[in-house]
Amino acid sequence: MADNPGRSRFEVFDDDELAGFAEYHRYRDEIAFIHTEIDPRFEGRGLGGVLARAALDAAREQGLGVLPFCPFIRGWIGKHPEYTDLVPQGQRARFGL
Repeated sequence: MADNPGRSRFEVFDDDELAGFAEYHRYRDEIAFIHTEIDPRFEGRGLGGVLARAALDAAREQGLGVLPFCPFIRGWIGKHPEYTDLVPQGQRARFGL
């Protein structure tokens, strides 16, 4: 998994092949996840979860608040409540968290 700031997305690879990405928009001390996509050829391998965890861990390391507009990232946080604290308290209801 790698952050590609030039394309505003985190990318996950299978060997050397791009398998998927999570697009984001950074503004000040927040990161908004907009869209996540895994290539159908790589579905069912857990790469979406690897991508979500790594992207959220990176946000935590950088001290960023997370705005999960992307349904996949929002759903992943919902299934992993240990990441809910990344979403600013005042924004959690907005995202159903």
